[in-house]
Amino acid sequence: MSARAEDRPAMRPTLSSPLDVERVRRDFPALAGKAHGHPLVYLDSAATAQKPLAVLDRLRRSYLEECANIHRGVYQLSERATAAHEAARDKVRRFLGAEQASEIVFVRGATEGINLVAQSYGRSQIHQGDEILISEMEHHSNIVPWQMLAEERGAHLKVAPMDDRGDLILPEYEKLLGPRTKIVAFTAVSNALGTVNPAAAMIAAAHHVGAVVLLDAAQAAPHAALDVRELDCDFLVFSGHKLYGPTGIGVLYGKERLLAAMPPWQGGGDMILSVTFEKTTYAPPPAKFEAGTPHIQGAIGLGAAIDYVESLGLAAIERYETDLLAYAEASLARLPGLRLVGQPQRRAAAISFVLDGIHPHDIGTILDRYGVAIRAGHHCAQPAMQRMGVSGTARVSLAFYNKRDEIDTLVSCLGEAQRMFRP
Repeated sequence: MSARAEDRPAMRPTLSSPLDVERVRRDFPALAGKAHGHPLVYLDSAATAQKPLAVLDRLRRSYLEECANIHRGVYQLSERATAAHEAARDKVRRFLGAEQASEIVFVRGATEGINLVAQSYGRSQIHQGDEILISEMEHHSNIVPWQMLAEERGAHLKVAPMDDRGDLILPEYEKLLGPRTKIVAFTAVSNALGTVNPAAAMIAAAHHVGAVVLLDAAQAAPHAALDVRELDCDFLVFSGHKLYGPTGIGVLYGKERLLAAMPPWQGGGDMILSVTFEKTTYAPPPAKFEAGTPHIQGAIGLGAAIDYVESLGLAAIERYETDLLAYAEASLARLPGLRLVGQPQRRAAAISFVLDGIHPHDIGTILDRYGVAIRAGHHCAQPAMQRMGVSGTARVSLAFYNKRDEIDTLVSCLGEAQRMFRP
């Protein structure tokens, strides 16, 4: 889903603009590094993405030229820092297609955003016997907060199943929706399997029964354009470090009327209008949910990351990554003894697999010896692993800075791992 035309930056390329991966790679210093004497092949961007020079330079400039606390200072340095921080908020607004900057709350990451909604909206709206619906492929951060809320409030946690391919079973999801469903929370893209969910259809179905929807876009935001008004989600979260920005910064989008009605989650400075020992009155959103000194440079760095991604063009990124993903999937599938775990109808950027006779952690360790960085384990998605009949997988996750010859290196090194374990 593309951003609204009036919000697109002028520098955004046309749909026909190709992605020059060799030029792009020069923007990422880490990719020129080595591991154990071998050129680094970084295939773990779903865990955290590398950072371009544009982000690193902006962070450095912010610390050197704008290092002051924001919102409360009346001196020029503070005013500069405040302006840069709030400009980043507006970049996020535009990036998501949100109507107002006040609908953008800065948090530590997607995990904190989900917890904020669960503890603020959820605790005020969920009652005994209500139902919360999630899916079987969720990351732990979109399971545990809802379990905690359901246990505290006497609500029921329902789980929409997925099939053997790793696709959500939409008719079963729709059957679980009903008059008691108050909150629906699901991932746009599975971090473990790469499954792309039919988000728009799922949101519409949830709204039909009066439920509020939170969309976890941590794995979606780096790979395709999002438009919260087009999707009509009530809440959306994503993490900055997966979008080529700093760690420790993330975003919660919430519809204005919902944020305005929600109680604060944390108390402290800058989230108040007035404080006496008898009573405190709170600032309107987003300040109401941003207690204390925020991650100022994190927000500014995230703004720079959005600028960078938009300068390449999300349409160009999506096209390039789709082609690379198809190449990777086909290359891995040709390796004897390798089984892809999850073959969804639509996949984005992540491929999980197992190798006969080799534990995923051993795969990761052997690949590391050759400079190839992948993720191994349950990927904070143990229920999804259990559904797919494995305790864990090796996972390759791609970004627009990866190349086909890196996939070739991966496959070659996997072959070497098989030779090492051959009786």
